[in-house]
Amino acid sequence: MRILHTSDWHLGQHFMGKSRQAEHQALIDWLLTQVVEHTVDAVLISGDIFDTGAPPSYARELYNDLVVRLQSAGVALLLLGGNHDSVAVLGESRSLLACLGTTVVPAADNPAAQVCVLPRQDGEAGCVVCAIPFIRPRDVLHSQAGQSAEDKQLSLQVAIQAHYQAVFDAASARRDSLASELGRTLPLIATGHLTTVGASTSESVREIYVGALEAFPTSAFPPVDYIALGHIHRPQQVGGLAHIRYSGSPIPLSFDEARQQKEVLLVDVDDSGLQHVTPLSVPRFQTLISVGGTLSALKVAIAEAAAEGCSAQPVWLEVTVKEDDYLADLPAHIEALTKGLPVEVLRIRRDRGNTAARLEALSSETLDELSPTDVFARRLAQETLDTDLQAALSQRYQAIVASLQDVAAP
Repeated sequence: MRILHTSDWHLGQHFMGKSRQAEHQALIDWLLTQVVEHTVDAVLISGDIFDTGAPPSYARELYNDLVVRLQSAGVALLLLGGNHDSVAVLGESRSLLACLGTTVVPAADNPAAQVCVLPRQDGEAGCVVCAIPFIRPRDVLHSQAGQSAEDKQLSLQVAIQAHYQAVFDAASARRDSLASELGRTLPLIATGHLTTVGASTSESVREIYVGALEAFPTSAFPPVDYIALGHIHRPQQVGGLAHIRYSGSPIPLSFDEARQQKEVLLVDVDDSGLQHVTPLSVPRFQTLISVGGTLSALKVAIAEAAAEGCSAQPVWLEVTVKEDDYLADLPAHIEALTKGLPVEVLRIRRDRGNTAARLEALSSETLDELSPTDVFARRLAQETLDTDLQAALSQRYQAIVASLQDVAAP
């Protein structure tokens, strides 16, 4: 069976005054082409389908368009709620969409209700899914008086792990039942919308367990063939494990994602488990570029960026001004540099002001305000190490912290 794993579409995102409607429509068109060309059996979206709990009407139209076109192509669709999604909005059309080959799991409630069987295009059962959406603390945990922040974090981690285990047990029972009917064992996959230890985030990712769960250890996931994760917008394996993956968002959702190659993942599973994971590079439907430097340097950088745009589709720019950022009429200077060019400046940043603000914030911090991860990151930043080595050290440190938390957990 072949599954297309994607996540974090954020339909309806209002990006610095700009709509992403045209990009998302182009994404759906492209996705349907890939589904046909690569003989995909099912599409799985691991949360954050919408950008807000009250998405605009055009975002709902895009959502419905995706459902109808996949149903016409004979492809099943599994939609999981994310932290940006409204449980009520996703749930309101759940029964109707079930008639169109779409399974919607808006919230983490009854474990048995989070088990689904995805069919192949020939109608035969293809795999059993622990279809776990974003887990809100209130879904799995009851607050207790007198708990410290650390106690709450550990309690939430244990509660989420217990929820995964309960859904896994229900899915295993369902798989055993189907095995006796079909005469073969179906692969078992799981989903999730959360931050895991070792995952690399971006500025558009909002923390979902502020003050509670910073990162869920990979060792706490149940033993399944593949884990399709959402919430982190950068595509990546987690902890070097090929079967635990973030697909990332299919379009850049912030300027710091502009240089990322966005992907969706083709996941091949069969009766013996995971066979292959093949990334498909998503085309860039709208060019986003971040440039920085003095005004003289920006003149060259903006001209180079403009070469990637055209009058019909100008480049969206983020401009960071260095050294000359003291100028009061800075927007006028930037406007003069971009005049007549196929670019639109969406954000102007003053480097010196940002640096001063960061230094002021850092100077007022005390050690007890920082997490162990914050302290390690600050210390690592003082070293002159290449990016890959820094990432490897950070990942190793977070894994050690997670293992100590596992030992401490009741």
